[in-house]
Amino acid sequence: MGRIPAVDDVREAPDRTAGADPSGTAGALSGLGVRPGDVLLVHASLRSLGPVAGGARGVLAALRRAVGPEGTVVVPAFTPENSDTSPHYRARVRGLDAAAVEAVRAAMDPYDPALTPAPSMGVLAETVRTAPGAGRSAHPQTSFAALGPRAHRLLAGHRPDCHLGEDSPLARLYEADAKILLLGTGYGTCTAFHLGEYRVPDPPRGNYRCVVAPHGVRRWWEYEDVALDDGDFPALGAAFEEAAGTGEVATGRVGAAECRLLRLRAAVDFAALWLTGRRPRCDG
Repeated sequence: MGRIPAVDDVREAPDRTAGADPSGTAGALSGLGVRPGDVLLVHASLRSLGPVAGGARGVLAALRRAVGPEGTVVVPAFTPENSDTSPHYRARVRGLDAAAVEAVRAAMDPYDPALTPAPSMGVLAETVRTAPGAGRSAHPQTSFAALGPRAHRLLAGHRPDCHLGEDSPLARLYEADAKILLLGTGYGTCTAFHLGEYRVPDPPRGNYRCVVAPHGVRRWWEYEDVALDDGDFPALGAAFEEAAGTGEVATGRVGAAECRLLRLRAAVDFAALWLTGRRPRCDG
């Protein structure tokens, strides 16, 4: 059985009016290598970053200032809460009797791109998702949200039976030569590595199930996709960083957070090679 990837650190610092000025945070991002016009896939722990004036809204303002008016900020907006095949669900129902489990299932809301929150993805992801002008992709479990002039192109065509593969925003980010910002998070949250899983020969597959409501009618939907596994992503990230060429990884501090800026294409290409031979092949 495949599983939805782990989420970012959600133990965020509370929203504060006092703290670092967003313009200073934007300057630190520029010093790390974020440039105007960049497409930036962000994984963030605001607790690691430390206080920024305006809280998550201030951090988003800093990100947008760093990429400029032609740049686009992208975040995962995953929703494991509406699935009974996710680790989130298994933890929630552990120890419950059959009646209580069924009550949990019955209370799950179907995915709505415009309304469904992504609480397990952290405060910054929710801030991007709910920002005026933001878009969100259609996948009921592994959607992405984006803000900027390239958002629609990056988010369009996210097939509901393709979590993070060729018909997902990750492939569009690869085509756009996006950068990945790990803002106080480690390689365990590097979602782009999952695209590498799709690019290994004959990857194993699993069954997934979640609640949807096509035409307003709530129902459970089951589908098959590549079996996702982020358990070895920290080791993969360390190997990538050791082998990275010039300009493929930059490290530094933004506020109190240790940060990395990666070339998404380089990370995905390395992941596909590294995972080949380290993952089981599909039995057919």
